[in-house]
Amino acid sequence: MYVSFWLPTAVLTAALAIKLPSILKLWRDPLLRAVGGLLLFACAVFVFAAPSTIAWTNRVTGVPNIAAPWVYSLLTALCASWLLLVVHWRNGRTERHAQTRRATRWVIAVYAAVVAALWILFALADVPVEQIRDLDTYYASTPFMRELILLYLTAHTVASLVTSRLVWNWIRTDGLDAWLRWGLRFLGIGFATNLLFSAAKLTAVAARWTGHDLDWLNTNVAPSAACIAATFVAVGFIVPHAGQYLQERWLVRRRHRGLAPLARLMRTVAGSREPLGLRATPEMRLIRRETFIRDTLLQLARRLDESLRTRSYDAALALGFPPGRAQALAAAVTILDAVEAERSAESAVTGRRSAAEPSWPVAQSPAPLQGVADTTYLLQEIQAVSQALRKPEEIKAVRARAAVPAESMSAHER
Repeated sequence: MYVSFWLPTAVLTAALAIKLPSILKLWRDPLLRAVGGLLLFACAVFVFAAPSTIAWTNRVTGVPNIAAPWVYSLLTALCASWLLLVVHWRNGRTERHAQTRRATRWVIAVYAAVVAALWILFALADVPVEQIRDLDTYYASTPFMRELILLYLTAHTVASLVTSRLVWNWIRTDGLDAWLRWGLRFLGIGFATNLLFSAAKLTAVAARWTGHDLDWLNTNVAPSAACIAATFVAVGFIVPHAGQYLQERWLVRRRHRGLAPLARLMRTVAGSREPLGLRATPEMRLIRRETFIRDTLLQLARRLDESLRTRSYDAALALGFPPGRAQALAAAVTILDAVEAERSAESAVTGRRSAAEPSWPVAQSPAPLQGVADTTYLLQEIQAVSQALRKPEEIKAVRARAAVPAESMSAHER
């Protein structure tokens, strides 16, 4: 039951890399500084708590077990960063700045005193035998080292309890973004799992005091719980950012694909397609497609039959479509009719030119308008119109019904 220390280190580093641009850009924001400190100390804890790094630290310094107070000091600083995070999260409003400052000073003072006490107790303790994995149980009854172990575990337990409780309370807050709520859930699970770390350590130490051997809780369960907890905490910070980013990208690509039917139809009018850049971002490709469609629709505006759109809208309503869908279908029918008129005009011009007759500009050819074309809806709702073009059978039904003379329709159908 062992989880590698390098797994949470990698996930925490990824979370820090995602948050780092915001932290550097908005460095004056105490909440972002608290998040940055939390992720930085968490990475440091797992780097220096790895058995290989513990052995390296002891060997380089020449002091047996000196890695213990160093790792416990980093862990204590990490606990302080948890509390600072919830302090700034809860008291971040302007009117509570004084309360936030007082709470911040208390947290820093108390946990700095704990760190100082850890080093003093280590200096007073006699720990000549190097222990890489089971130091807490091996020296559970050693004077001063016993107090050191209890002190850092107490500081860790208190921070885990307070942070876990506040995070789970925030999860139930109304109006949270879905991705933020999921991030808080992962944070809550992570901070709650930290309590398992403390419980396993304290149980193993207490068993040594009573003459029992539960060292496996200290060597296997506690480290694994710490790794799992840190991974959940890191994921909790990653999920809101990654989720929102992926959702926005998915929506952009969905809008781009949704415009494909209308874009293909406009290419038959323009004789070309929208500019395609291989290195263009999805947002830029979407903008280019939207611009191409709107520009072509404006060229086609002179052939849009407003009366046909009105008849098609009434026909779609009579067929049972809701108003929004009926409006999109009516616009699609009108555009298809305009495209056919444009093609007919171009064919007529081409025929006259081939017969060596005087050619007339396409703009001067007669247009089939029966009313003043209003392109406002077409230019604003190109997504709805493009989606309507995906249903040719619905367009065919609306077009056929719109072609029926108005006087032949019953009053109910009209």
